[in-house]
Amino acid sequence: MAVSIHCLADVCLIPIGTGKASVSDEVAVITKIARESSLETTLHSAGTTIAGPWTDVMDLIGRFHEALHAKGVVRIQSDIRVGTRTDKLQTPQDKVDVVERKLKANE
Repeated sequence: MAVSIHCLADVCLIPIGTGKASVSDEVAVITKIARESSLETTLHSAGTTIAGPWTDVMDLIGRFHEALHAKGVVRIQSDIRVGTRTDKLQTPQDKVDVVERKLKANE
């Protein structure tokens, strides 16, 4: 049974054994896949935030792994933090906006 609960996932893929310190080539590969998906994705300095149904989000993360393996990366570790809530639908920007409003209110 597929899980369809809406989630926000923050994912950072870590290619291991590439022989170089930079991972920008790998980030470019997965960012292209993310942007071509139907899910809301946001690249940030330490990963990508993905919003959407749980199953679709996890499928996209799996596609990231598959693409990097196809490019020759033998091992990949992923750090994934996933949040869900049932009281409202919230985008990544909504979460940022709430904090920004609170900061502004406390000036």
